[in-house]
Amino acid sequence: MEIIQIVGLGLVTTVLVLIIKEQKPMFAFLLTAFTGITIFLFLIGKITSVIGVLEELANKANINLIFLKTILKIIGIAYIAEFGAQIVRDAGQEAIASKIELSGKVLIMVMAIPIVSAIIETVVKLLPA
Repeated sequence: MEIIQIVGLGLVTTVLVLIIKEQKPMFAFLLTAFTGITIFLFLIGKITSVIGVLEELANKANINLIFLKTILKIIGIAYIAEFGAQIVRDAGQEAIASKIELSGKVLIMVMAIPIVSAIIETVVKLLPA
């Protein structure tokens, strides 16, 4: 039922932002950013438990934890870049938001190189010489 708390917080904040935005737009933006960060911090505990379960499953399946950690970092980059871009968009800065998204994509590509290399090496080993 945590989603009800999150949605409730979002709705209350939205009403407050709509009321405050006309007279104090900077304060309205700060309220929006603070609410987004609060929701993100609320979810960190859930994310931590999911990561723990994934690490446990990887250990049972004898999967190299380096690959799992890389994938989790890639997912983290995607979420953080999206979160940052949304906050910047809320401030009306579409160009900066686009650059944040581009940076996230480039960092994901860089982090994925070891995984892609391992997959290519595996495929090459399976092919007849």
